[in-house]
Amino acid sequence: MRITGTGVWGPPADKQEALATLRRAMELHVTLIDTAESYGPHVSEELIAEALYPYPPGLVIATKGGYDRSGPHQWQENAHPDRLREGLDGSLRRLRLDRIDLYQLHRIDPKVPEDDQFGFLQQAQRQGKIRHIGLSEVSVDQIQRARRFFAVASVQNRYNLVDREWEDVVDYCERERIAFIPWYPLQAGDVSKGGLKQGVRRLLGRAGAATAQLAGIARRHNATPAQIALAWLLRRASVMLPIPGTSRRKHLEENVAASSVALTDEEFAALT
Repeated sequence: MRITGTGVWGPPADKQEALATLRRAMELHVTLIDTAESYGPHVSEELIAEALYPYPPGLVIATKGGYDRSGPHQWQENAHPDRLREGLDGSLRRLRLDRIDLYQLHRIDPKVPEDDQFGFLQQAQRQGKIRHIGLSEVSVDQIQRARRFFAVASVQNRYNLVDREWEDVVDYCERERIAFIPWYPLQAGDVSKGGLKQGVRRLLGRAGAATAQLAGIARRHNATPAQIALAWLLRRASVMLPIPGTSRRKHLEENVAASSVALTDEEFAALT
């Protein structure tokens, strides 16, 4: 999402840095990249293919469909089967793939019967266009209804150290062994404009007494508060797959390094 222009619209301000960041991710052994047709739109998928095709073995590219874009910051759900078909075929073409390893419904469109949306995904999977299917911004009830049509491989809901709205979904996914992919894991905003630091300041200021200890824990681990926030997510559930977005190699390296931070039981409890 971050390798596009302002408002998730158009090309990035620094295309060469965006391409270098994608290639650096492979050097750091990142094996999952999350994108969407609507990022740009199309720009993110095109840059991923330009930077990484032919893809290294083991790389999973997850993409999403279900939004129309009319301009910067403009998002409109559209999960009519015809629109999903157009989006999926476009994603396959832009990513230069015969099959999407993980295709996610970006949003359940309230204007379209759920069964029509789930039925299209079921059909596309049977046709071999999709290997695994995921959902985004869904409740436990919605996940259960979708599972009547296909195995739900992943759920992508907003979740981070401050925003715990979807606690029940995290717990459900862990019980059912469904990957939980928290978007906005740092409440970071646009990292190219200092949003990462702003996100951490918001995190420190809004989460009460527990997360007031975040900076102290970061100092003990010689880490940044953002790295501790990511480490907390990884500790929160065994099915957790954070997707902190960035368009710069420096931020990418900092984010990946968070996976080596091991919080103690006491530190985890203090932040929880």
